[in-house]
Amino acid sequence: MTAPIPTRVHYHRKAQELELGYDDGKSHRLPIEYLRVFSPSAEVRGHGRDTATLQVGKKFVGLKDITQTGRYALKLHFDDGHDSGLFSWDYLRWLIENRETNWADYLQRLEDAGASREPLGIEIKQL
Repeated sequence: MTAPIPTRVHYHRKAQELELGYDDGKSHRLPIEYLRVFSPSAEVRGHGRDTATLQVGKKFVGLKDITQTGRYALKLHFDDGHDSGLFSWDYLRWLIENRETNWADYLQRLEDAGASREPLGIEIKQL
């Protein structure tokens, strides 16, 4: 898979969405929570589906920073401290194309685990 490279990346802080714009004029917005729970890091994905760690309590997660890694990926620095894993253009395209299926599967796994998107305890953010 050789995904197109975005020509524009914008973080919509208030909406908590990452927008990827392309040469053809199309753009896609992905919720930060979706990106966080589908992080390509070994910490989240494990070393196979059976070793993946279900991400819970990420409903209000945001971004602290975004850095480009070469010409092939973005590194997202989430405000919950998670910043491992590189979001390659191919992986971002896969997330865009499979968003509905991925999200439904995630919500089902949360339900099966008796877990929630809501954070535990009091949310503390530094501005």
